[in-house]
Amino acid sequence: MNKPALPILLVEDDEALARLISDELDTEGWLLTVCHTLQAANEWLASHRPSLVITDLRLPDGNGMELVNALTADERADRPSIIVITAFGSVRQAVRALQAGANDFLTKPLDIDHFMLCVQRVLQHRSLHDELNRYRALSQDAGFHGLFGQSPAMRQLYEQIRVIGRAQGPVLINGESGTGKELVARALVAESDRADKPFLAVNCAGIPQELLESEFFGHAAGAFTGARKARKGLLQEANGGTLLLDEIGEMPLSLQAKLLRALQDGSIRPVGQDTEEQVDVRIIAATHRDLRQQAESGAFREDLYYRLETFALHVPALRDRGDDRELLAQRFLNQLTIAQNKPQHGFSLAARQLINDYPFPGNVRELQNAVERALAFCRDQEITPEHLPSRMLQTATLASTETVRHGPNRDASSLLQGPVLPTLDELQQRYVHMVLDEVQGNKRRAAALLGIGRRTLYRWLEASDTADE
Repeated sequence: MNKPALPILLVEDDEALARLISDELDTEGWLLTVCHTLQAANEWLASHRPSLVITDLRLPDGNGMELVNALTADERADRPSIIVITAFGSVRQAVRALQAGANDFLTKPLDIDHFMLCVQRVLQHRSLHDELNRYRALSQDAGFHGLFGQSPAMRQLYEQIRVIGRAQGPVLINGESGTGKELVARALVAESDRADKPFLAVNCAGIPQELLESEFFGHAAGAFTGARKARKGLLQEANGGTLLLDEIGEMPLSLQAKLLRALQDGSIRPVGQDTEEQVDVRIIAATHRDLRQQAESGAFREDLYYRLETFALHVPALRDRGDDRELLAQRFLNQLTIAQNKPQHGFSLAARQLINDYPFPGNVRELQNAVERALAFCRDQEITPEHLPSRMLQTATLASTETVRHGPNRDASSLLQGPVLPTLDELQQRYVHMVLDEVQGNKRRAAALLGIGRRTLYRWLEASDTADE
């Protein structure tokens, strides 16, 4: 959770208790402001927007319920969460506070461990609520014919699709596997005057070579053994519409020549037929290969490449799409929770950071699979790094290790400094503190980078503190 971005206001006139709470929250890294009176709290709130207000009910200059009522009357989406604490607790007061809109109610003497768990839970839900609101705001105009994203690279792609969609020539879509090339093809069709005409998609690598010609151009009855009757090919079935040739780089050279003829004048000749037929089909070709390089090496017809390349589109890799990774992850999560009839879920800050840092070599498809796995393992409403695939954690840990090892102020040999070689426990403690320094004391981030849970990290740090005493 991004604690510095989640400021907390504590309204408590008991200075000893305020100091105890301050120390605990400070240890966790939250940004805390303390006010001892209702007036001071109202003056501070006039110019600040905290994520959480923790208030006593009995204050020197008034009742904390006044503050609760004022805060809950605010209809803005970013109004703070509220925890009420009091030494004069009663069921009636608890009901009043909760009915007014408080998120929790605690009585004094305060169990500090229970109090900290309460703060963590309320802020966790607050973070989830804020993230879902942010996602809704950003996603309102982030979609385009099934494509999703608002990064500059995707907005440029949308504009290119609008222009090319209205044209008539063939289109070549290039992009890594898993980037959504078929979705781009469908968006092109949606922007064209063929939107209500047939659209067929075929993977050139998925058809046996001996059947390719018949599959594309059809055949006459008796053209070969087993051809009892005439059959239309894909070009005939898509007549008037659009045909997507996925992985066109896998198409044999012999078939490429016939496809070029169809592109040039719309003429095709079914297998075993003496006469030609005319078809009107817009060809969209997609590939993850470098067709220019294949054409130069003779593995792909150069004339066909230049014909297809009349209109060329490049689909950006997910790693080049910035915040789209986070938006897509939440979109997939929302779709899955609806499909599985589960409550809304969100990602913790550490999980979002991991998603933004991971390069996703499998692109959008890999992200979608990672989110599906995370939801299956998540037992709460917040997905954390532990729910994501282990390869993502390992990549983050390796990156952190490289940062520590090669950072401008870091030298791994410093771990071994001292008159005698350190024990394994001492070496572990030194490395943990080095990682903590690199992440500016963010224990969640440090635990994720070390590949351990936060409780394990706290246990290690406690052992280190004990050893230093």
